[in-house]
Amino acid sequence: MPQPYLTLAEVEALAREAHSGQTDKAGRPYSEHLQAVAEGVRDRGGSEEQIAAAWLHDAVEDDALSADWLDRAALTALTKTIVLALTKQEDEPPESYAQRILDTPGALVVKESDLAHNADPARLAVLDEHTRARLSRKYAAMRRLLGLPPL
Repeated sequence: MPQPYLTLAEVEALAREAHSGQTDKAGRPYSEHLQAVAEGVRDRGGSEEQIAAAWLHDAVEDDALSADWLDRAALTALTKTIVLALTKQEDEPPESYAQRILDTPGALVVKESDLAHNADPARLAVLDEHTRARLSRKYAAMRRLLGLPPL
């Protein structure tokens, strides 16, 4: 008998545990970023599957959880597909990464929320000028590739 899917609360707890001890570029607990992305997806009208993917969007890429774990996890196929679409491959050109997101139903809203939080002026303000400028250019370029308006 198949096991039921994880609840959003269970996915959140797993993501927080998987990323425990990690910090963002500003030294803040990484779980704050995950929560902001999940809330952004909810605010944009995202489904529970998309919100679950938001909590897990960096888990495989950051080696917080393995691709094998994701494959076996009690998550919907859509949530798993979105997480994998958002997992950047080593040396992957931004254009192919963006195209995979655009080709994956439900992934764009998660990436849009991720980019919005990454480009939050309050988050960027604590970084040195060089890093702030580099990241601002990177996030703006990805928004253009995804067909999203500038912030």
